[in-house]
Amino acid sequence: MHDRIERNPAVMVGKPVIKGTRLTVELILRECARGASFAEIIDSYPRLTEEDIRAALEYAADYLRQGALAAAE
Repeated sequence: MHDRIERNPAVMVGKPVIKGTRLTVELILRECARGASFAEIIDSYPRLTEEDIRAALEYAADYLRQGALAAAE
């Protein structure tokens, strides 16, 4: 489902990252939270694409939804 995101214990201690990079979903979320635009994030991290940023946001939303579903059970 999240083909742009990978988790590997040997990369960033298993945190979810953009595939083929060491850029974590957490980093992207923090950049968005501080108000950075997609263009600003890409300027800072040129290996990223808009699709990567959207994938990170979608991954985080799905992760939170799964946690909410588990808590409701």
